[in-house]
Amino acid sequence: MTISRRATLRLAVFGTAAALVPRPSFGTTKVRIGVLKFGTVSWALDTLKQHKFDTANGIDLEIIDFAGEDATNVAMLAGAIDMIVSDWLWVSRQRSEGVDLTLVPYSTAVGAIMVKEGAPIRTISDLKGKKIGVAGGPLDKSWLLIQALARRDHGLDLPATSDIVFGAPPLISEKAMQGELDAVLNFWHFCARLEANGFRRLIGADDAAKALGASGAVSALGYVFHDKWANENPAAIRGFINASAQSRDLLARSDDEWLRLAPIIRAQGKELAKLRDRYREGIPKRPVAEDAADAGKLYRVLAEIGGEKLVGRAPEMAPGTFWQELPQ
Repeated sequence: MTISRRATLRLAVFGTAAALVPRPSFGTTKVRIGVLKFGTVSWALDTLKQHKFDTANGIDLEIIDFAGEDATNVAMLAGAIDMIVSDWLWVSRQRSEGVDLTLVPYSTAVGAIMVKEGAPIRTISDLKGKKIGVAGGPLDKSWLLIQALARRDHGLDLPATSDIVFGAPPLISEKAMQGELDAVLNFWHFCARLEANGFRRLIGADDAAKALGASGAVSALGYVFHDKWANENPAAIRGFINASAQSRDLLARSDDEWLRLAPIIRAQGKELAKLRDRYREGIPKRPVAEDAADAGKLYRVLAEIGGEKLVGRAPEMAPGTFWQELPQ
């Protein structure tokens, strides 16, 4: 694998900070996870640390905040951290290029096409000629899945027949609220906030995935780490998976925990409740092998529409993309 000069410069900056990381305390194994500072995974990790699920499982989880996804990816590839959160497309591409990354499913929550409650848009076909805001860029997998479904079932080429506007998630949501866009495709938590403020789901990326061959909800994101690290630290990876499960289970059953998280989530009332409910819907509920099999099906759909820019030269999802070792 070749790391660009630009990435090397980033690593040089990160290396200074990494050198200051404290060593593991006795009795626990330090696990360093890099996350986006305001990402939704922070909710689960805050719960994990608040209730000391990490130390109860023999690890000391250190959460390292990053400003952007690119920075977390670079740090992961350089071995400066032990774990990040990313999607299986990126992991598969890295494995295809010889990097031993793998993932454990974290969330099946995905974005959706959102329209105002009273909008006359009722089906994908109604998006023809409309102004659609899309977060995540032209290669966002939710956008590609919805495009694939529109082409197959409606004979509709959305990029060719509609006015597509790409932008950052907060901007896309703001423009939707202001009525400057007819419909928007945004990340799941922005969609949840829109739902609480007079919008409805036209079609979710999960609906598109099932229509295109998935047998159930497919994890969009997972905890990503190196095979080598997991093999050398079996107790640490088992401890993290167990701690993560305890955090997830608490968030699934305790409304009080969501009230505690409200200042971090920056939501209250109907908005907090909708975020809570959509988060709970996104908790993986089936065996990893089933998740991996469906991801493989969707990979072929995405590779066809997204091409080499999206998946590189690999026509199939790389074996081992989903880590299927079971905690003991």
